[in-house]
Amino acid sequence: MTGNPPDDRRHAVRTTQTTQTTGMPQTAPGGRPGMPRRVAPALGLFLLSPLVAEYLLGNVPSSEIGGLVILAPMYGGGAIIIREVVRRTGRGWPTLLLLACAYGVLEAALIDQTLFNPAPLFEEDVSRGATLIPALGFSAGNAMGFTAGHAIWSIGVPIAVVEILVPRRATTPWLGIPGLIVTCVVFVLGSLVLFNGIYDDSGFMASPPQRIGAAVVVALLVVAAFLVGRRPRPVTDGRSPRPWLVGAVCFVASAAFFVRPEDWWGTAVGVALLAVMTVVISRWSRGAGWGAAHRLALAGGALLTYAFGGFILLLLHGTANTVNLIGQTVLVLGTLALFLAARRTVRGASGTRGTVEAG
Repeated sequence: MTGNPPDDRRHAVRTTQTTQTTGMPQTAPGGRPGMPRRVAPALGLFLLSPLVAEYLLGNVPSSEIGGLVILAPMYGGGAIIIREVVRRTGRGWPTLLLLACAYGVLEAALIDQTLFNPAPLFEEDVSRGATLIPALGFSAGNAMGFTAGHAIWSIGVPIAVVEILVPRRATTPWLGIPGLIVTCVVFVLGSLVLFNGIYDDSGFMASPPQRIGAAVVVALLVVAAFLVGRRPRPVTDGRSPRPWLVGAVCFVASAAFFVRPEDWWGTAVGVALLAVMTVVISRWSRGAGWGAAHRLALAGGALLTYAFGGFILLLLHGTANTVNLIGQTVLVLGTLALFLAARRTVRGASGTRGTVEAG
Protein backbone atom coordinates (compact mmCIF):
# COMPACT_ATOMS: atom_id res chain seq x y z
CA MET A 1 0.00 0.00 0.00
CA THR A 2 1.37 3.39 -0.98
CA GLY A 3 0.39 6.99 -0.22
CA ASN A 4 0.47 9.30 2.75
CA PRO A 5 0.03 8.02 6.32
CA PRO A 6 -3.37 8.79 7.92
CA ASP A 7 -2.11 11.85 9.83
CA ASP A 8 -0.71 13.38 6.67
CA ARG A 9 -3.94 12.75 4.85
CA ARG A 10 -5.95 14.48 7.59
CA HIS A 11 -3.55 17.44 7.35
CA ALA A 12 -3.99 17.48 3.55
CA VAL A 13 -7.77 17.56 3.98
CA ARG A 14 -7.53 20.45 6.49
CA THR A 15 -5.21 22.32 4.12
CA THR A 16 -7.61 21.82 1.20
CA GLN A 17 -10.55 23.03 3.31
CA THR A 18 -8.63 26.12 4.40
CA THR A 19 -7.68 26.86 0.81
CA GLN A 20 -11.30 26.56 -0.34
CA THR A 21 -12.46 28.84 2.47
CA THR A 22 -9.87 31.60 2.17
CA GLY A 23 -8.81 31.28 -1.45
CA MET A 24 -5.17 31.15 -0.32
CA PRO A 25 -3.04 28.04 0.14
CA GLN A 26 -1.93 27.44 3.72
CA THR A 27 1.12 25.62 4.95
CA ALA A 28 2.08 24.05 8.22
CA PRO A 29 3.70 26.27 10.88
CA GLY A 30 7.34 26.83 10.00
CA GLY A 31 6.71 25.75 6.42
CA ARG A 32 5.34 29.00 5.03
CA PRO A 33 7.37 30.00 1.98
CA GLY A 34 9.16 33.32 2.02
CA MET A 35 7.95 36.40 0.20
CA PRO A 36 10.12 35.84 -2.93
CA ARG A 37 8.73 32.34 -3.36
CA ARG A 38 5.13 33.45 -2.78
CA VAL A 39 5.26 36.17 -5.42
CA ALA A 40 7.47 34.26 -7.86
CA PRO A 41 4.56 33.13 -10.11
CA ALA A 42 3.27 36.71 -10.37
CA LEU A 43 6.76 38.00 -11.15
CA GLY A 44 7.18 35.30 -13.80
CA LEU A 45 3.89 36.31 -15.42
CA PHE A 46 4.90 39.97 -15.18
CA LEU A 47 7.91 39.26 -17.41
CA LEU A 48 6.57 36.46 -19.60
CA SER A 49 3.58 38.42 -20.88
CA PRO A 50 5.57 41.19 -22.66
CA LEU A 51 8.26 38.75 -23.76
CA VAL A 52 5.67 36.68 -25.62
CA ALA A 53 3.50 39.59 -26.76
CA GLU A 54 6.25 41.71 -28.30
CA TYR A 55 9.66 40.01 -28.35
CA LEU A 56 8.85 36.41 -29.30
CA LEU A 57 6.47 37.84 -31.89
CA GLY A 58 9.35 39.85 -33.34
CA ASN A 59 7.38 43.07 -33.17
CA VAL A 60 10.10 44.48 -30.89
CA PRO A 61 13.59 43.14 -31.70
CA SER A 62 15.72 41.62 -28.97
CA SER A 63 18.26 44.43 -29.38
CA GLU A 64 15.64 46.61 -27.69
CA ILE A 65 15.23 44.33 -24.69
CA GLY A 66 15.60 47.39 -22.45
CA GLY A 67 12.07 48.33 -23.51
CA LEU A 68 10.89 45.54 -21.22
CA VAL A 69 11.07 48.07 -18.39
CA ILE A 70 8.32 50.09 -20.09
CA LEU A 71 6.29 47.22 -21.55
CA ALA A 72 6.17 44.93 -18.50
CA PRO A 73 4.05 47.23 -16.30
CA MET A 74 1.32 47.38 -18.93
CA TYR A 75 1.42 43.82 -20.27
CA GLY A 76 2.52 42.01 -17.13
CA GLY A 77 0.47 44.19 -14.83
CA GLY A 78 -2.63 43.66 -16.95
CA ALA A 79 -2.13 39.88 -17.05
CA ILE A 80 -1.68 39.68 -13.28
CA ILE A 81 -4.76 41.83 -12.57
CA ILE A 82 -6.94 39.73 -14.89
CA ARG A 83 -5.72 36.47 -13.40
CA GLU A 84 -6.11 37.63 -9.80
CA VAL A 85 -9.65 38.89 -10.39
CA VAL A 86 -10.66 35.64 -12.08
CA ARG A 87 -9.16 33.39 -9.39
CA ARG A 88 -10.47 35.50 -6.50
CA THR A 89 -14.01 35.37 -7.87
CA GLY A 90 -13.86 31.64 -8.58
CA ARG A 91 -14.36 32.08 -12.32
CA GLY A 92 -12.72 30.11 -15.09
CA TRP A 93 -11.24 30.48 -18.55
CA PRO A 94 -14.33 31.91 -20.31
CA THR A 95 -14.25 34.87 -17.92
CA LEU A 96 -10.48 35.16 -18.18
CA LEU A 97 -10.49 35.26 -21.98
CA LEU A 98 -13.28 37.82 -22.17
CA LEU A 99 -11.37 40.04 -19.75
CA ALA A 100 -8.32 39.48 -21.94
CA CYS A 101 -10.34 40.70 -24.93
CA ALA A 102 -11.26 43.79 -22.93
CA TYR A 103 -7.56 44.32 -22.28
CA GLY A 104 -6.86 43.96 -26.00
CA VAL A 105 -9.33 46.71 -26.86
CA LEU A 106 -8.07 48.89 -24.00
CA GLU A 107 -4.47 48.69 -25.17
CA ALA A 108 -5.02 48.99 -28.91
CA ALA A 109 -7.71 51.69 -28.78
CA LEU A 110 -6.99 53.74 -25.67
CA ILE A 111 -3.37 53.24 -24.56
CA ASP A 112 -1.18 52.97 -27.68
CA GLN A 113 -4.11 53.87 -30.02
CA THR A 114 -2.67 51.81 -32.89
CA LEU A 115 -6.23 50.81 -33.77
CA PHE A 116 -7.12 54.38 -34.77
CA ASN A 117 -3.75 55.80 -35.79
CA PRO A 118 -3.69 56.16 -39.62
CA ALA A 119 0.11 55.82 -39.71
CA PRO A 120 1.20 52.30 -40.78
CA LEU A 121 2.79 50.10 -38.14
CA PHE A 122 5.76 49.62 -40.48
CA GLU A 123 6.63 50.59 -44.05
CA GLU A 124 5.11 47.54 -45.75
CA ASP A 125 1.99 47.47 -43.58
CA VAL A 126 -1.19 47.51 -45.71
CA SER A 127 -3.59 45.98 -43.20
CA ARG A 128 -5.32 49.23 -42.25
CA GLY A 129 -6.22 50.39 -45.74
CA ALA A 130 -7.33 46.96 -46.92
CA THR A 131 -10.14 46.63 -44.37
CA LEU A 132 -10.69 50.26 -43.35
CA ILE A 133 -14.15 51.26 -42.15
CA PRO A 134 -14.09 55.01 -42.90
CA ALA A 135 -17.10 55.90 -40.76
CA LEU A 136 -15.44 54.41 -37.68
CA GLY A 137 -11.86 55.31 -38.50
CA PHE A 138 -10.31 51.89 -37.95
CA SER A 139 -9.52 48.67 -39.77
CA ALA A 140 -11.79 45.68 -39.17
CA GLY A 141 -8.84 43.36 -39.70
CA ASN A 142 -6.71 45.21 -37.19
CA ALA A 143 -9.54 45.33 -34.65
CA MET A 144 -9.90 41.55 -34.81
CA GLY A 145 -6.16 40.90 -34.93
CA PHE A 146 -5.25 43.21 -32.06
CA THR A 147 -8.05 41.97 -29.81
CA ALA A 148 -7.53 38.26 -30.46
CA GLY A 149 -3.74 38.57 -30.45
CA HIS A 150 -3.67 40.22 -27.04
CA ALA A 151 -6.33 37.92 -25.59
CA ILE A 152 -4.55 34.75 -26.72
CA TRP A 153 -0.83 35.51 -26.73
CA SER A 154 -0.39 38.53 -24.45
CA ILE A 155 -2.68 37.30 -21.66
CA GLY A 156 -4.04 33.77 -22.09
CA VAL A 157 -0.91 31.83 -23.06
CA PRO A 158 1.41 33.34 -20.40
CA ILE A 159 -1.17 32.74 -17.66
CA ALA A 160 -1.69 29.14 -18.76
CA VAL A 161 2.04 28.39 -18.80
CA VAL A 162 2.81 29.94 -15.41
CA GLU A 163 -0.19 28.28 -13.76
CA ILE A 164 0.94 24.91 -15.08
CA LEU A 165 4.39 25.50 -13.59
CA VAL A 166 2.86 25.97 -10.11
CA PRO A 167 0.11 23.31 -10.02
CA ARG A 168 -0.59 23.65 -6.28
CA ARG A 169 -1.36 27.35 -6.74
CA ALA A 170 -2.87 27.22 -10.20
CA THR A 171 -6.35 28.31 -9.13
CA THR A 172 -5.57 30.37 -6.03
CA PRO A 173 -4.54 34.04 -5.78
CA TRP A 174 -0.83 34.77 -5.94
CA LEU A 175 -1.01 38.19 -4.32
CA GLY A 176 -2.59 39.62 -1.22
CA ILE A 177 -4.74 42.75 -1.37
CA PRO A 178 -1.74 45.09 -0.91
CA GLY A 179 0.14 43.34 -3.71
CA LEU A 180 -2.87 43.58 -5.99
CA ILE A 181 -3.22 47.30 -5.26
CA VAL A 182 0.46 47.84 -6.05
CA THR A 183 0.05 45.92 -9.30
CA CYS A 184 -2.91 48.11 -10.30
CA VAL A 185 -0.86 51.25 -9.62
CA VAL A 186 2.06 49.87 -11.64
CA PHE A 187 -0.28 49.00 -14.51
CA VAL A 188 -1.84 52.46 -14.60
CA LEU A 189 1.48 54.28 -14.35
CA GLY A 190 3.09 52.05 -16.97
CA SER A 191 0.17 52.57 -19.34
CA LEU A 192 0.35 56.35 -18.88
CA VAL A 193 4.10 56.36 -19.57
CA LEU A 194 3.56 54.38 -22.77
CA PHE A 195 0.61 56.54 -23.82
CA ASN A 196 2.54 59.78 -23.28
CA GLY A 197 5.63 58.43 -25.02
CA ILE A 198 3.68 57.42 -28.13
CA TYR A 199 1.75 60.70 -28.16
CA ASP A 200 4.96 62.72 -27.91
CA ASP A 201 6.45 60.79 -30.85
CA SER A 202 3.41 60.73 -33.14
CA GLY A 203 1.23 63.62 -32.00
CA PHE A 204 -1.79 61.42 -32.71
CA MET A 205 -4.88 61.40 -30.51
CA ALA A 206 -8.03 59.45 -31.32
CA SER A 207 -11.20 61.49 -31.56
CA PRO A 208 -13.54 61.75 -28.53
CA PRO A 209 -16.23 59.54 -30.19
CA GLN A 210 -13.59 56.90 -30.92
CA ARG A 211 -12.32 56.92 -27.36
CA ILE A 212 -15.81 56.85 -25.89
CA GLY A 213 -16.85 54.02 -28.21
CA ALA A 214 -13.77 52.00 -27.27
CA ALA A 215 -14.42 52.56 -23.56
CA VAL A 216 -17.99 51.32 -24.00
CA VAL A 217 -16.75 48.17 -25.75
CA VAL A 218 -14.27 47.53 -22.92
CA ALA A 219 -17.04 47.95 -20.35
CA LEU A 220 -19.38 45.59 -22.23
CA LEU A 221 -16.69 42.93 -22.46
CA VAL A 222 -16.04 43.20 -18.72
CA VAL A 223 -19.77 42.84 -17.99
CA ALA A 224 -20.00 39.87 -20.36
CA ALA A 225 -17.01 38.26 -18.65
CA PHE A 226 -18.90 38.08 -15.36
CA LEU A 227 -22.17 36.96 -16.93
CA VAL A 228 -20.61 33.80 -18.35
CA GLY A 229 -19.36 30.88 -16.33
CA ARG A 230 -21.65 31.52 -13.36
CA ARG A 231 -22.65 27.87 -13.39
CA PRO A 232 -20.38 24.85 -14.00
CA ARG A 233 -20.54 23.64 -17.57
CA PRO A 234 -21.95 20.11 -17.95
CA VAL A 235 -19.44 17.39 -18.76
CA THR A 236 -20.02 15.63 -22.08
CA ASP A 237 -20.14 11.87 -22.48
CA GLY A 238 -17.10 11.65 -24.72
CA ARG A 239 -13.45 11.76 -23.75
CA SER A 240 -11.14 14.65 -24.55
CA PRO A 241 -8.66 14.03 -27.39
CA ARG A 242 -5.03 13.31 -26.63
CA PRO A 243 -2.94 16.38 -25.80
CA TRP A 244 -0.70 16.01 -28.86
CA LEU A 245 -3.76 16.24 -31.12
CA VAL A 246 -5.00 19.32 -29.22
CA GLY A 247 -1.60 20.97 -29.67
CA ALA A 248 -1.40 20.08 -33.35
CA VAL A 249 -4.86 21.49 -34.08
CA CYS A 250 -4.06 24.64 -32.12
CA PHE A 251 -0.82 25.15 -34.02
CA VAL A 252 -2.47 24.71 -37.43
CA ALA A 253 -5.30 27.09 -36.52
CA SER A 254 -3.05 29.74 -34.95
CA ALA A 255 -0.56 29.53 -37.80
CA ALA A 256 -3.38 29.97 -40.32
CA PHE A 257 -4.61 32.94 -38.29
CA PHE A 258 -1.11 34.44 -38.30
CA VAL A 259 -0.43 34.12 -42.05
CA ARG A 260 -3.92 34.94 -43.34
CA PRO A 261 -4.17 37.72 -45.98
CA GLU A 262 -4.68 41.24 -44.65
CA ASP A 263 -7.84 41.90 -46.64
CA TRP A 264 -11.55 41.26 -46.16
CA TRP A 265 -11.20 37.60 -47.11
CA GLY A 266 -8.39 37.21 -44.61
CA THR A 267 -10.48 38.93 -41.95
CA ALA A 268 -13.36 36.55 -42.65
CA VAL A 269 -10.99 33.59 -42.37
CA GLY A 270 -9.71 34.95 -39.05
CA VAL A 271 -13.23 35.33 -37.64
CA ALA A 272 -14.11 31.81 -38.81
CA LEU A 273 -10.99 30.34 -37.21
CA LEU A 274 -11.71 32.06 -33.91
CA ALA A 275 -15.33 30.91 -33.93
CA VAL A 276 -14.54 27.32 -34.84
CA MET A 277 -11.72 27.00 -32.30
CA THR A 278 -13.91 28.52 -29.59
CA VAL A 279 -16.58 25.88 -30.18
CA VAL A 280 -14.07 23.02 -30.54
CA ILE A 281 -12.06 23.88 -27.42
CA SER A 282 -15.23 24.50 -25.41
CA ARG A 283 -16.50 21.03 -26.31
CA TRP A 284 -13.13 19.34 -25.79
CA SER A 285 -12.67 20.96 -22.37
CA ARG A 286 -15.96 19.47 -21.17
CA GLY A 287 -14.89 15.95 -22.04
CA ALA A 288 -13.61 13.42 -19.55
CA GLY A 289 -9.88 13.60 -18.94
CA TRP A 290 -9.34 17.25 -19.86
CA GLY A 291 -6.60 18.79 -17.75
CA ALA A 292 -3.29 20.59 -17.50
CA ALA A 293 -1.68 18.56 -20.27
CA HIS A 294 -4.33 19.75 -22.72
CA ARG A 295 -4.01 23.38 -21.62
CA LEU A 296 -0.25 23.13 -22.06
CA ALA A 297 -0.79 21.68 -25.53
CA LEU A 298 -2.97 24.65 -26.47
CA ALA A 299 -0.36 27.09 -25.16
CA GLY A 300 2.43 25.19 -26.90
CA GLY A 301 0.67 25.28 -30.27
CA ALA A 302 0.15 29.04 -29.97
CA LEU A 303 3.75 29.62 -28.84
CA LEU A 304 5.07 27.63 -31.79
CA THR A 305 3.25 30.01 -34.13
CA TYR A 306 4.97 33.03 -32.58
CA ALA A 307 8.29 31.15 -32.57
CA PHE A 308 8.38 31.03 -36.37
CA GLY A 309 6.31 34.18 -36.83
CA GLY A 310 8.88 36.25 -34.98
CA PHE A 311 11.48 35.63 -37.68
CA ILE A 312 8.95 36.63 -40.34
CA LEU A 313 8.17 39.92 -38.62
CA LEU A 314 11.85 40.72 -38.18
CA LEU A 315 12.22 40.38 -41.95
CA LEU A 316 9.12 42.48 -42.64
CA HIS A 317 10.26 45.21 -40.23
CA GLY A 318 13.76 45.27 -41.70
CA THR A 319 15.33 44.40 -38.33
CA ALA A 320 16.61 40.92 -39.20
CA ASN A 321 20.27 41.71 -38.53
CA THR A 322 22.71 39.30 -36.91
CA VAL A 323 22.15 40.55 -33.36
CA ASN A 324 18.38 40.33 -33.59
CA LEU A 325 18.39 36.93 -35.31
CA ILE A 326 20.61 35.55 -32.56
CA GLY A 327 18.39 37.17 -29.95
CA GLN A 328 15.27 35.70 -31.57
CA THR A 329 16.88 32.26 -31.58
CA VAL A 330 17.66 32.62 -27.87
CA LEU A 331 14.03 33.58 -27.22
CA VAL A 332 12.78 30.54 -29.12
CA LEU A 333 15.13 28.23 -27.23
CA GLY A 334 14.07 29.82 -23.95
CA THR A 335 10.43 29.27 -24.88
CA LEU A 336 11.17 25.64 -25.66
CA ALA A 337 12.93 25.21 -22.30
CA LEU A 338 9.95 26.76 -20.51
CA PHE A 339 7.55 24.46 -22.35
CA LEU A 340 9.61 21.38 -21.46
CA ALA A 341 9.74 22.48 -17.81
CA ALA A 342 5.94 22.84 -17.81
CA ARG A 343 5.59 19.43 -19.47
CA ARG A 344 7.78 17.87 -16.80
CA THR A 345 5.63 19.52 -14.12
CA VAL A 346 2.46 18.11 -15.68
CA ARG A 347 3.95 14.63 -15.77
CA GLY A 348 5.14 14.92 -12.19
CA ALA A 349 1.73 16.07 -11.00
CA SER A 350 0.05 13.17 -12.86
CA GLY A 351 2.46 10.72 -11.28
CA THR A 352 1.76 12.08 -7.80
CA ARG A 353 -2.00 11.80 -8.26
CA GLY A 354 -1.60 8.25 -9.48
CA THR A 355 0.43 7.32 -6.41
CA VAL A 356 -2.11 8.84 -3.99
CA GLU A 357 -5.04 7.19 -5.75
CA ALA A 358 -3.24 3.83 -5.64
CA GLY A 359 -2.90 4.23 -1.88
